[in-house]
Amino acid sequence: MRYISLTPEERKQMLDVLGLGSADELFRSIPAAVRLTRPLDVPSAMSETEVVNYFETLARENTSAQSNACFLGAGAYNHFVPTVIDSIISRSEFYTAYTPYQPEISQGTLQSIFEYQTMISQLTGLDVANASLYDGSSATAEAALMAARVTGRKCILVSPSLHPEYRRVLETYVRNLNFQLEELRQAPDGRIDRDSLEAQIGENCGSVIIQSPNFFGVVEDIAALAQVVKAAGGVLVVAVTEALSLGLLQPPGDLGADIVAGEGQSFGIPLGFGGPYLGLFACRDQYKRQMPGRVVGETVDSQGRRGFVLTLSTREQHIRREKATSNICTNQGLCALMCAVFLATLGRKGLRELAEQNLRKAHYLRSLLADHLVFSGPFFNEFTVRCPESPERINERLAEQGIIGGLPLGRYYAERADQMVVCVTEQVSRTQMDEFARIFKG
Repeated sequence: MRYISLTPEERKQMLDVLGLGSADELFRSIPAAVRLTRPLDVPSAMSETEVVNYFETLARENTSAQSNACFLGAGAYNHFVPTVIDSIISRSEFYTAYTPYQPEISQGTLQSIFEYQTMISQLTGLDVANASLYDGSSATAEAALMAARVTGRKCILVSPSLHPEYRRVLETYVRNLNFQLEELRQAPDGRIDRDSLEAQIGENCGSVIIQSPNFFGVVEDIAALAQVVKAAGGVLVVAVTEALSLGLLQPPGDLGADIVAGEGQSFGIPLGFGGPYLGLFACRDQYKRQMPGRVVGETVDSQGRRGFVLTLSTREQHIRREKATSNICTNQGLCALMCAVFLATLGRKGLRELAEQNLRKAHYLRSLLADHLVFSGPFFNEFTVRCPESPERINERLAEQGIIGGLPLGRYYAERADQMVVCVTEQVSRTQMDEFARIFKG
């Protein structure tokens, strides 16, 4: 609704009620010496058309993934967002809804979350998914805490190729909980080596956290690692930052993962400025009562009609401090809805086709940069290259041609200051990939 100002008559009526002759008398308690008696030194008012044009002009000065070819990934991916998503989430009953504690008036919201949970369970190959967490990093940290509750062990083996920012969040979560974090060893092909894991894991290890595809783009051998973890009585947590990979790769749950945590931004959520995003979380049925967050379940009412309610935990669960399963007491409901609409719009075949586009395009660019590859392991839509000059300088030259380059690894790994992670999505064309390779090679 547009703002409608008061009429002179309405202002006079208000002043009459107050017994005042003018609005200036409202400020008579302020000394005259400090009052401003001249007009403010600001530009004159603009019309609505002028304001819109002004801000559009400012926006054109920004560099964005929409106006430039983007080869930057590493946890935030430039995928196409169908317009139907905005149409649905703009409905007031969705975008103003909060926690659906009252099922009798929240069936629409509850059903949308239930459908979201169902699709995440199918994609991850696990029995139960929750209603979402804040983002991929907090979901991964919550998975570590959950694994400790399941096993009673506080030693966590963490992959060095887990997203560095996820590792920092994990470290923050466990800093004062007497957890022991140990780093796994990485093989030359970019994967976690099974033999080194077998030698490193011990009876005190509660969980192993890996990422697949990992931060360098390499797809881990989840099945082989799961065998080692299970033999030691631990819990395998698989973090997924590029959720689109689930549309093509075998589900982590089918390969032996016990918990899958990750980032759902690829499923219909714009890049924004790094958020808000969507924390994915799913686990095996036997662990569901240790799962953080909330879960929507299907039931029937007193008349036998299908309905949906929050289940498995009470509202009071979230205020039990250190005794609570989790102190995350809300979920990214609107982002989860965006994810559900995205997945329902594409369907199983559409999601696979989109994932295959990413795979094929990434393989094409990788073939152009074959002499600069760092790892030989399999990959999805990201890979790591060794740069012929400073990665920052290469990105500067790319930017001059309207291309957003890859992520320089020196900011996270000092020993990899000459390397860059390159991401290829369906949004870039063959011509743009050719241009990227030409500039990269100098």
